[in-house]
Amino acid sequence: MDGGPRVPEQRRPVSVTDTETEALHFGVLGPVRAWRGAEQLSTGSPQQRALLAALLLREGRTATAAELIDALWGAEPPSQALAALRTYASRLRKILTPGVLVSESGGYAIRGLRDGALDLAAAQDVTAQAEKARAAGDLRRARTLLNQALAVWEGEVLAGVPGPYAETQRVRLEEWRLGLLESRLDMDLEQGCHAEAVSELTALTAAHPLRERLRELLMLALYRSGRQAEALAVYADTRRLLSEELGVDPRPGLRELQQRILQADPALAEPSSPATEPAVLPVRPAQLPASVPDFTGRNAFVDELSEVLSSASEAAGRVMAVSALAGIGGVGKTTLAVHVAHRARGAFPDGQLYVDLQGAGPRPAEPETVLGSFLRALGTADSAIPDSLDERAALYRSVLDGRRVLLLLDNAKDAAQIRPLLPGTEGCAALVTSRVRMVDLAGAHLVDLDVMSPEEALALFTKIVGEERVATERESALDVVAACGFLPLAIRIAASRLAARRTWTVSVLAAKLADERRRLDELQAGDLAVKATFELGYGQLEPAQARAFRLLGLADGPDISLAAAAAVLDVPPEDTEDLLEALVDTSLLESAAPGRYRFHDLVRLYARACAERDEQPLSERDAALSRLLDFYLATAARVFAIERPGDRLVDHLEKTAVPGLVFADRQAARDWLYSEAVPLLACVRQSSTGASLRRAVDLLWAAVDLAESGANFKEYEAAGTALRDASREASDIRAEGRAMLVLANARHWSGQFAQADEEARQALALSEAAFDPLPCCWAGNILGVFAYYQGRYAEGEEFLVRAIADFRACGDLSGAAAALCNLSRLHLQTGRADSAVHLARQGTEMYEELGHSLKAANGHYALGLALGKSGQLTDAGAHLGQALQVFRASRQRLWEGMTLFRLAEVDLQAQRPAQAAANAEMALTPLKEIGGEWRRGNVLTVLGKALNGIGQTGRAQVCWRDALVIYERLGSPEATDVQALLTPAAAA
Repeated sequence: MDGGPRVPEQRRPVSVTDTETEALHFGVLGPVRAWRGAEQLSTGSPQQRALLAALLLREGRTATAAELIDALWGAEPPSQALAALRTYASRLRKILTPGVLVSESGGYAIRGLRDGALDLAAAQDVTAQAEKARAAGDLRRARTLLNQALAVWEGEVLAGVPGPYAETQRVRLEEWRLGLLESRLDMDLEQGCHAEAVSELTALTAAHPLRERLRELLMLALYRSGRQAEALAVYADTRRLLSEELGVDPRPGLRELQQRILQADPALAEPSSPATEPAVLPVRPAQLPASVPDFTGRNAFVDELSEVLSSASEAAGRVMAVSALAGIGGVGKTTLAVHVAHRARGAFPDGQLYVDLQGAGPRPAEPETVLGSFLRALGTADSAIPDSLDERAALYRSVLDGRRVLLLLDNAKDAAQIRPLLPGTEGCAALVTSRVRMVDLAGAHLVDLDVMSPEEALALFTKIVGEERVATERESALDVVAACGFLPLAIRIAASRLAARRTWTVSVLAAKLADERRRLDELQAGDLAVKATFELGYGQLEPAQARAFRLLGLADGPDISLAAAAAVLDVPPEDTEDLLEALVDTSLLESAAPGRYRFHDLVRLYARACAERDEQPLSERDAALSRLLDFYLATAARVFAIERPGDRLVDHLEKTAVPGLVFADRQAARDWLYSEAVPLLACVRQSSTGASLRRAVDLLWAAVDLAESGANFKEYEAAGTALRDASREASDIRAEGRAMLVLANARHWSGQFAQADEEARQALALSEAAFDPLPCCWAGNILGVFAYYQGRYAEGEEFLVRAIADFRACGDLSGAAAALCNLSRLHLQTGRADSAVHLARQGTEMYEELGHSLKAANGHYALGLALGKSGQLTDAGAHLGQALQVFRASRQRLWEGMTLFRLAEVDLQAQRPAQAAANAEMALTPLKEIGGEWRRGNVLTVLGKALNGIGQTGRAQVCWRDALVIYERLGSPEATDVQALLTPAAAA
């Protein structure tokens, strides 16, 4: 990273006061400007601004009159140059604070400015901070600081300032700016932001085609985005351009990168990050439980705890260090604590004490009993040990005074049990393990121990089973540790069972663990059992807590919100929170985020087993899940109504017995939907039977934004398929018609047009048979769209005209507006541009009258498309830009990508190929997730045209070839047009 030219701190003359100069500041990274506070000062004529700039950039040093004349006029100054120079200086002196512009030795200088008064100096200071952050490995902060520095620029440096000095400085500072950009982009790639960097680098290489470093970064970004052919095409374009323009070859670094891409060098695939060496502490024998020989992973926790313990043994400023490890049973708290204690033993030469406090059992150890054993271990005679707890604790602290002792207090019940056992002197330390998070233990360093990472879990499994058996069945081994929920105890049990059975393969064990109903029974070996570990915690719960534990375990979602949990339990939210936090404190539940909770996979299985065994009456299990479905449906319907005012879907949904949430505004409603997406869709799939089926279908329809945005498309489609199958099995044609409609919409957004068309036809037939009017309207609308896509224009127009009438008959003006916008696109395709514009305006105005900002964006999209095709490019860009803002704010990834694509088309029509390339690049990212191959082929075609327009012919051909492959695979007529684009390029 280039720190750039420095502007040293300028000396203050005695005559200038702080209050006079604090508000004076200047800008040169753009037009030359001066301010006093918020007031912008007039800097005069271009030559006067040139003088001010020259003095500001002299870094507080005096510039002679001859130097300034040369700076302003060069080799041919006017005859009265000196007089003019003095006039400019006099005028500037009147504008600026007295004493800032000083005369010295026949020249001039600007002095006494406060730090950061010049924008260039401020940018340099921020850049220096970025350099320090990068050197320290903090790339996130370095990137943020560089972006702050780059934001200081406001267009061309010294804009409009004449003279050779200004021109030299413009070149120098622009080179610095580009260097900063390259540094920031390099860090973007180091942090894995390659997809986001492609569009910016495409525009930059178009603006600076001979800058090889930008080309190199673009090649790397494309390669890491899976676009190897385009990356190689950039190199070919660069080599051709350098040869034609300069007669030189690319520099060695660029050639080396090309070779590494050709060889698919694995080191290029992902950004590198410097590895941190774990702190190494001396390990000595101690009177502690033996450390397990196959201890694996947990490096971050080992380092963290070791650092805390070491703080108690430092020579100066010693403190008593207390670390409390909390976590679910079987997560490896004791194993980790023993391992850390062995590592730290050398720092505590006066002894190590250990006790199992039996906190998870029915009879936890009494503190006075533990103190008695500790005092004996420290050399105290039995006759000297007092009887009472307080006296023993006092004697214990006295015995430890001046000693450096490490305590391992394992399996504590709560903070009250261990407070008497803590040393009171500096230099001692205690490690505490417990299932309860000891927030009430003053001064303790709290550590929440989670399950292992997949890599750590596989490593532990391999250590126990043996490398030879695992190496040939790695995928099955990953299935085993995943079935164990990456819980160390479960992994150890499963691995031990396999190690003891030489005739079993890893895949045999994986198959046994695949059955969720049998999994807990399989996870036991000898005196080790996962179920028994959980039973200890469950047995200590109060009745209301135990009920909450059982019922919450029934829900399939990966986590659950406080509001949803309150619905499941049929308990007010404030009481629900108390119950859930109590379960968190016992480590039977995890706090995933504020207001959100989750089970470990094996704990969930245990909770369900408890519900089957203990929940009475049994109907309460179904009632709990029914309340959860009602909560999601009622709330999703409210979100739908807020997002789509005037849409009558909410009047056609199944009624609910549980009220939903109330939202203050659209943003809060939208945030709820996306934050609840995964558990909501899990609830849909779980509710696809019996009396819940129709509500589940309606919930999926009301949550349509989850599919249309692309955020959860695959899960949404899978849920729709499950509901369709369940509806058929139940012979419920109303539910099946709606499920078919939901699926047809989902296939439409993913580009599966043929399948979507067939499902929409079935949805229409089923809904007509069930006398279900609103799905009939929507089925007709999307059938019109599919007919338009497939060139059946007369049929498509018939469907859409009928849909408009049917929507109006249902009182659904929002649906009518959607059909009008779709009809506009059909008119446009059939050469009726004027009527297309009229229809799109009509639909947009209807949306806006309803206050429907999200769907109005679809109207602006259709209107922008119609205006663009009719040649009204400025208005087209304005409407598309308006739509883009709404789609981005509403997280509509499909329509964000499509709007960027349409903007790229408008840019091409307006002869702006560089901007078209940038918009098309940005369109590709969301359309990778949703939209389908046909839409992606369209974007690639336009991107190729834009790249060709800025001279990047190699990349253009790669894009067209990729588009051609897509069109030929789909049998799309667009293949002919793309082949025509490739033919002249290939001939050349």
